[in-house]
Amino acid sequence: MSNQKPNGHHGGQFLSPETSEAEEDSEEIFNELIIEDPDAIDIDLNHCRIGKIKNLETTTQVETLCLRQNLITKIEGLSTLIHLRELDLYDNQITEIVSLECLVNLEHLDLSYNRIKKIDGLGPLINLRKLFLVNNKIGKIENLNHLVNLEMLELGDNRIRVIEGISNLVNLRSLYLGKNKITKLQGLNTLTRLSCLSVQSNRLLKIEGLENLTELDELYLSHNGIEKIEGLDSCTKLGTLDLAGNRIKKIENVSHLEELAEFWFNDNAVESWDEVQALTKLKKLETVYLERNPIYFDSDKQMDPSYRRKIMLTLPWVRQIDATLAR
Repeated sequence: MSNQKPNGHHGGQFLSPETSEAEEDSEEIFNELIIEDPDAIDIDLNHCRIGKIKNLETTTQVETLCLRQNLITKIEGLSTLIHLRELDLYDNQITEIVSLECLVNLEHLDLSYNRIKKIDGLGPLINLRKLFLVNNKIGKIENLNHLVNLEMLELGDNRIRVIEGISNLVNLRSLYLGKNKITKLQGLNTLTRLSCLSVQSNRLLKIEGLENLTELDELYLSHNGIEKIEGLDSCTKLGTLDLAGNRIKKIENVSHLEELAEFWFNDNAVESWDEVQALTKLKKLETVYLERNPIYFDSDKQMDPSYRRKIMLTLPWVRQIDATLAR
């Protein structure tokens, strides 16, 4: 392979394919990470078939290191990067969180789409503000409670069953737990600054445990087994409520949500048009999704031709019905 610079080049390039005998057997070719500018602040080497993090000893000024979509199996070679603020290792083949203890200034860490089974090795990273661990093999939320400056935690698409181990993260603004195996909303009482909570595509049966989340602006609970709208009494600042794909028959306990602009309620079990009346007090409502509820269909199981007109007559100020503008 000839020398080349990847897109988004900031002080690095990849050279010299390295191929061991074992790698030749599997026809896997790795490229070596070589830095051409040791004074680089940003190093961006995405999708370069880099197999190992090394040759960074001279890049002591780097603040952002992005090695997305490579073939890295181990976190290593970072001990000299004491000024690093952002480390992005999204979509590699990493199995353990190790060798980060020197990165005391790190604020943003993305280890999504790897093969990590356990949250560990984050002890010294007390300045961390954003942590992404999407699509790994994590079964338990642990070893995070000391990261008190964390503002965003993304743990979607793992194997988590219980919301736990985050009670000290009082500065958390956004918590994403979608596509796990969670059965109960709990362990959130101390997260009073939370403005966005997503627990989509889990195994929830009830809306609960939100009493202290008075700053909540976005709540995503779609694709669970919820049967009733409840437990939102304290969430008066909600602007977006996503309850799509549940088993709810009645639209109730929402009249106090005066800030609500987005109500996503498609694919539920609403059979009566009288239920839509419950939304008439929500004058800031802009978007409503109700498609594929029983009220959406006519006797032939097709879309009722009067479906949209009925919504517009009941909620004339709404700008969007399902995915289409109301006017």
